[in-house]
Amino acid sequence: MSDSSISTDMSHEITKHTEAVYVYEAPVRIWHWVNALAITVLCVTGYFIGAPLPTMPGDPSSSYLMGYIRFAHFASGYVLAVGMIGRIYWAFVGNHHAKQLFIPPITKEHIKGMIHEARWYAFMEKESVKCVGHNPLAQAAMFTMFVFGTFFMIITGFALYGEGAGMGSWQYEYFSAWVIPMFGASQDVHTFHHLGMWFLIIFIIAHVYASIREDIMSRQSMVSTMISGWRMFKDNRP
Repeated sequence: MSDSSISTDMSHEITKHTEAVYVYEAPVRIWHWVNALAITVLCVTGYFIGAPLPTMPGDPSSSYLMGYIRFAHFASGYVLAVGMIGRIYWAFVGNHHAKQLFIPPITKEHIKGMIHEARWYAFMEKESVKCVGHNPLAQAAMFTMFVFGTFFMIITGFALYGEGAGMGSWQYEYFSAWVIPMFGASQDVHTFHHLGMWFLIIFIIAHVYASIREDIMSRQSMVSTMISGWRMFKDNRP
């Protein structure tokens, strides 16, 4: 059951009477896991594209492994891009928490909460601030690292894809034609695209660690919330 007196603002603490509150709607949860799978495939295949496997002898048709890797990379890139478009749409039509991913945390209340949560993660605070949605530090990380990082990877990825698609393709016209000159050369785009992959990997490691840590130490659900949609608060439970 949920407490009707709870504010939906993620920066507000939860009252002692709250046991559960519905946070993430089904489209957000589906997007989250599809997006996680797409990024995993992109990172694995992107690594091998950057450091290809040795050339195999014999007929190329019998050793098309790198071709399959590239296809999986391109297909996952499209899933990532289409999913992000859908996620932006849901930010407008979904509930309050669907919008938090795209809201920059710049208020004094957010900054104060970020400092507190940073101290909590550094084991300098005894308790975390329990929030219905993302805590202030998580919101800042999601906005600055994930949102901008994902857009950067989509834009540079389509710019590189446009080179193969050729002049006249929409990928070339909308991305390659301006992204590659902006970076200077195609190889520069490749380099920054590859660095962007490691940037997202660092974010993912921190994201998974923080989610599991909060599940255990802050007595509020994190991982299961993105499965069921309900955030559970365990302070009233033995």
